[in-house]
Order: sequence, then C-alpha cells, then structure tokens
Amino acid sequence: NILSTSTPSRPHSILVCRLWRDCARRVLRMHQRLTWISTKGHTFIDEEDGDHFMVKKMIVDLEEVYLVPDTVLYMAGTDTFSVQRANKRKKERRDGPPKKSRDAEVAAKLENLLPMECKTVGVSCPGIVYTPMGCGTQRPLEVENGIAGFALLLPKMDGVTVKFFHLSNKDLNNNMFDQEKLQEAGLQDNPELRVVLLFGYNTFKPAAADFIQRLTRPFNVRNTIVVGGHVDRVFSPSSESIDVRHMYGFVGLSLSGRPIQAASILLDEDVETAKSAEAAMQRLKAANIPETNTVGFMFACIGRGQNYYSSKENVEADAFRKQFPGIPLFGFFGNGEIGCDRIVTEHFSLRECGNSADCDELLHGYTTVMALLHLGPVK
Repeated sequence: NILSTSTPSRPHSILVCRLWRDCARRVLRMHQRLTWISTKGHTFIDEEDGDHFMVKKMIVDLEEVYLVPDTVLYMAGTDTFSVQRANKRKKERRDGPPKKSRDAEVAAKLENLLPMECKTVGVSCPGIVYTPMGCGTQRPLEVENGIAGFALLLPKMDGVTVKFFHLSNKDLNNNMFDQEKLQEAGLQDNPELRVVLLFGYNTFKPAAADFIQRLTRPFNVRNTIVVGGHVDRVFSPSSESIDVRHMYGFVGLSLSGRPIQAASILLDEDVETAKSAEAAMQRLKAANIPETNTVGFMFACIGRGQNYYSSKENVEADAFRKQFPGIPLFGFFGNGEIGCDRIVTEHFSLRECGNSADCDELLHGYTTVMALLHLGPVK
C-alpha cells in the first residue's frame, strides 16, 4: 500500500494521486462529445439466443465508445420486437403468458450494459430515422418500415443538466399535476430549462386529450424548445411499470443549462416536394445554432415519407443533410408530432408559434418537426 509507507513519501503519493485525478478529468473533458450506436436490424428477435439486434450491436460497440454515458436515448422499430417463429409464440400461449414482454426483456439487457446511474429512455415506433455509425457526415436514413435502431449516448457535460421524467394520468390529482414531481423533472421553476424531448404513449385514449393540453400548455408560453411525438411503446427504463390498458402519458428528457442552444421548425402539409423541404431547412439554418457537438432530431408523421413525396425516398433527411452535412440526425415516424418554429440561443429567444395561448400549436398531425440541439462547446 503506497500510503502506508514512511511519512516522507506521503506528500509525493498525494501529488501523484492529484496528477492522476487531473489527467482523468482532462480525458473526460475531451470526451464530452455526444456519440451514438446505430444499425439496421431484423423483423424478429433471434430465437436461438433471445437477443434483439440492438443488444448485440451495443455489446460489441460499447467497447469502442470512449466516454461514460450519463444519458442514453434509444429507439427501435416496433416490429423488431416480434419473435422469429410462430411456434415459440404458440408454446408461450400454451404454457401461459411470458413473465416479461419482449421489449421489457430487451430494455433490461440494454440497461445492464450501461452504468448503473445512467439515465435511459427507450421507445419503439413504426419507423426510425438514424445516421449510420462513424461520423455525422454519413447520410441519415429514413427507415419507414422501422427495421432499424439507434442509441444516442450523452456524456456528463459541464454546465448541462439532463433529467428523465415520466408523467402519466396516475400523477393527476384533481386534474392537477404534482408540482413537486414537475420540479424534480426540471419542468417547473427552472429558469435554465432549454429543451424538452417529449414522447407520448397511449395518447389515442379519449381522456388523454385533456392530459396532453395540461402538460404542454406551460411550454407554449415559455422560451423552451419542445419536440417529440407519439410512440407505440415505452420500454425503458424497465423499472417504470406501465399498465397499457389503463395508463397514458409521456416520458422524456429535460435539458437545462446556459451552454445549450436549440431551434426547431415545423414542416406542415404545404411542404410536399423536395424543393419545399429544402426551403424549410433554410429556416433552421438561419437560427445560426453552432454545429459542433450538435445533434439533429426528426419526428415525422407515419403518413409522410416516401409515399407523401411521390415515391421519392429520404427527402426530408436529405434536405437536412444538405444544410447540415456534419450533424447526425435521429428520430422516428410516429403517430403525431410535437413542436413548432422556435429558437433558443445564448443571446436571445424567439418563439414563432403565434400569439395564441392555444397549445394546439405544439401538437400536430401529418407534419414533421425538425430540431437542432447544441450541447455546448467541447472543452
């Protein structure tokens, strides 16, 4: 034991420990840059070993990720959680229901690969938008059949706070949200709140309309970028118990801190050609968001995509890449979109959702929401 040696050597040992600590801090600061793991997959879970393709991909590629993830956002196509062969499903029906759903099993395996304190959000959607691994200059892909997945890995960053939240109809008391829970999520009494990623589940239920209004109304008059949409399932964190028969709500991430800059735009039904999509991206470019340590998001209606653009594929992702060739793009095709034209930078905030307090301005269908999220300079 180096510290149990003679007294004269202790100051030297302390100095060495401090040098190692400072060196480790410098290394970690060098890796305060987001990274990701992504892949195309299969329409089934491998029956031989029961592993989802995202689990297999992360087992291999996490070894090559030189950062400690603090937050992980991952998405996969809903159909990728089916089983390869029908005979196994028949056996399960004969033997009784499985202990866990397929996506819950995948969530548990993925979470076991990550640090214990890592915040995770995992959802499944009809279609996936992702940038292949390597660098942000790769062409982002719109996989409308959903046979793909990605995990966006965010390290702990100086001056940036990321919090996970889950709000459901069970959190309402006399039609009011628990104020303490909103504060814990960073959604209330938080002057440094900059961005909210919001993913709704079971929001087709009739009673969910009022719930959505109550949750999103404060964001319509606040200088905060709010983007996301409605997904098929929420499967991570696996610790969140969601009764799909009776519950509806949102999971998401709140991002706070002065280094954060962000902007979002809405592509409505008037954007229906490649040319008009490129023109819309110029609005996002005009926000002048820094393009290093920045990620793009695309949340599109399942009714858009190739069929919407007269059988031309990848139109909106390509339009994004034309303006932002070095920024990776991620997202999904879902069942409704959340967002509007809005800019939040270190110098000013601009909201262009209109003057109305009607929060329908944040809730859309048959549209696409595009966003940029800058996480601060890499030190």
